[in-house]
Amino acid sequence: MSDRSDKSDRSDSHVLEVQEIVKTFPGVRALDNVSFELRPGEVHALVGENGAGKSTLMHILGGVYPADSGRILMDGQEVRFADPRSAALHGISVVFQELSLSENLSIAENIFANRQPIMFGGFVDWDELYSQAGGTLNLFKWDIEPETPVGELSTAEQQVVEILKAVAREPRVLILDEPTSSLTAVEIEMLFTNIRRLREQGLSIIYISHHLSEVFQIADRVTVLRDGKLVETCHVSDVTEEDLIKKMVGRELADMYGIRAFLAGKERFRLESRDISFAVRAGEIVGIAGLAGAGRTELGRAIFGCEPLTGRVFLDGKPIFIRSPEDAIANKIAYMTEDRKDDGLFLDMTIRENTAAPSLQEFGRMGWMDEKAVTKFSEEFCEKFNIVTPSAWQTVGLLSGGNQQKVLLSMWIGIRPLLLIADEPTRGVDVGAKSEIYHLLRKLASEGVAIILISSDLQEILGMSDRILVMRSGRLAGEFAGAEATEEEVIACATGVGAGV
Repeated sequence: MSDRSDKSDRSDSHVLEVQEIVKTFPGVRALDNVSFELRPGEVHALVGENGAGKSTLMHILGGVYPADSGRILMDGQEVRFADPRSAALHGISVVFQELSLSENLSIAENIFANRQPIMFGGFVDWDELYSQAGGTLNLFKWDIEPETPVGELSTAEQQVVEILKAVAREPRVLILDEPTSSLTAVEIEMLFTNIRRLREQGLSIIYISHHLSEVFQIADRVTVLRDGKLVETCHVSDVTEEDLIKKMVGRELADMYGIRAFLAGKERFRLESRDISFAVRAGEIVGIAGLAGAGRTELGRAIFGCEPLTGRVFLDGKPIFIRSPEDAIANKIAYMTEDRKDDGLFLDMTIRENTAAPSLQEFGRMGWMDEKAVTKFSEEFCEKFNIVTPSAWQTVGLLSGGNQQKVLLSMWIGIRPLLLIADEPTRGVDVGAKSEIYHLLRKLASEGVAIILISSDLQEILGMSDRILVMRSGRLAGEFAGAEATEEEVIACATGVGAGV
């Protein structure tokens, strides 16, 4: 029996109601007569593929977008939100996936930004500010000084500050968008403990996540959106993860990770250094696992020339020297970054401009850019990667997360890589897009591309890898055959409790 409260099931009252909301953007109807209801003290999950309308609905409830039509009611009374401040005054706080903190300010200053206690004369009452912030930190049982600058915190800790910032407004409705995307398993459990505590205090929570396992851990009910339309709202206890996937994508997703069909090829890439040495063969997918801070991303960035690399690198048996990303690209080494928005894509540019960016030299003719060739090149990738877009001229920032991720992958496939480093290739994308990306990676491997897969998703590592390397404190801690490894063995190795073969 779940430990979730049933009190919301016994009440017909709704703290929030959305009735037949419609929202259209140029070329797409993002929400099509969507209705939604939230009960007092309920955790209500909102799921769907990228582009299903979840973010649009969240932005309307947060006062960022106005709805074209439909009504929003709180406690049965119709309300209108002119802006985010208006939504906050009505008791709705939103924690967006992208952090909005000021790193040069303290935890306390961020939590109470623009709401600091003021003394006579207009000066900030610092003692009261730190006292109030300390009380808010106690909500999450977090033993840290409120004077600590946010810039000194890890990404996971900054995520907690973002949530506390919303909770400190004492909202009646809290909307969490992918709150666990940068958290470790321990931090996720801490977050869930606090969500349960907030629910017991009567707070109603809308929980948006691509990790369906989290829905079954924390939510009372779940609403599924698909292509901007409401599919169904149901009790979590009445469905399985497979049921939700089918409702989200409109079909069953068989063989999520594809078929492991690795045929041993020649050694394609080798790294020899003091702390970590390994090789990857042509057509092989080598997974890199480890806890947060183990050095996985730093390894990928170093191989690509973004950070200093100590040791020797060999490609197809020949030594190469990588001092910059330009050197890596020249040697047909591609790096698909974990942070597509800040480091991977040009969000204000089109799909065609992004897909061609790493290989522009191939489209130059006598000092001029062959625009027709660029367009044809990008259109072929849109079709090959099933990128959902009106055209290759669409601005990348307007695409859903899953389609942005596929554009990022297509950018690097365009250089025809010998080695692809895929760092968190499915972070922030839905289950349908994940399946497509997995099959694209499998296809690349079948064509002889050597792939290094860096991921914090252990199921992804186990499902995709021919071999698994485990890192701990910047060093290689163990190695497992992909077909034989278990989640328990990999975790034990990553934490230092067990050893790899």
